[in-house]
Amino acid sequence: MAAFNLSRFDPSTFFLTGIPGLEAAHIWISIPFSMFYIISLLGNLMVLFVVIKEQTLHKPMYLLIGMLALTDIGMSTSVVPKALCIFWFNLNSITVSSCLTQMFFLHAVTAMHTAVLVTMAFDRYVAICNPLRYTTILTNARIAKLGLVGLIRAVLLVLPLPLLLSRQPFCDNHIIPNTYCDHIAVAKMSCGDTTVNRMYALVIVLVTTGLDMTLIALSYGLIIRAVLRISSKETHQKALSTCTAHICVMLTTYPPFIFSTLTHRFGQGIAPHIHIMLANLYFIAPPMLNPIIYGAKTKQLRDKVCKYSCRTLTLNMHD
Repeated sequence: MAAFNLSRFDPSTFFLTGIPGLEAAHIWISIPFSMFYIISLLGNLMVLFVVIKEQTLHKPMYLLIGMLALTDIGMSTSVVPKALCIFWFNLNSITVSSCLTQMFFLHAVTAMHTAVLVTMAFDRYVAICNPLRYTTILTNARIAKLGLVGLIRAVLLVLPLPLLLSRQPFCDNHIIPNTYCDHIAVAKMSCGDTTVNRMYALVIVLVTTGLDMTLIALSYGLIIRAVLRISSKETHQKALSTCTAHICVMLTTYPPFIFSTLTHRFGQGIAPHIHIMLANLYFIAPPMLNPIIYGAKTKQLRDKVCKYSCRTLTLNMHD
């Protein structure tokens, strides 16, 4: 923190330290950060391209995978570019308005991401528990409407966070020990009463992650009950295999998020650099892994991705 020159303090500017305590290793830390980000962008953009291009993939399940890819791009892009600017060029400063804007997009995309996972769970529930009515219950138009509802929910819930903080007076210490503007970190710098901010942030976590996890658990409870009623063991495995990719994506999303949230609020004994590294990994690792998971577990999507990849390689070789 001594590296920051605050002798000419600008009250409209915050300073992001990067990974606190590991400033000397920022260049080395930037290598996996940039690699994960590039893999994430390439993987998710390829999934989006294939889903949009292929008419045979214009089905509810693949539209949801496309929505997930969009939120994955949004999550990683909200964090990584600024982090790399800190690691490579020591561009630690960020205006208060830019900080609050980053906070809004970061939390809104995260809320949208969990809404997509809930819709995916509902999709799997209908596919297994009510297969004969699947095409009438889940049409492409209905999926689009559910996606729009998730987007509106995310914007309406998250928008008050930066608006409430923008009205707060901030202390002289504008140093944020992180690579991005997290709500809790920014709220800690306020000299005013942040009780409303903290309570509202808790409400958002409960309404988004808490409610969404409950709905997902309910969906899978009904799925398991329906599968257990089927006598055929082969049908058991086939039904459950359709949920494997979604379960893997949830395992890469919810445990890191819950751990990061709990350590931020209650983990005073955890070293700051460990917490910040884990918090950053939440926004980098799942977006990188999700397209790989769905590519490996969804044959039709995998075949189409391979088709376009091979076609691109062939064209490059001829050129």
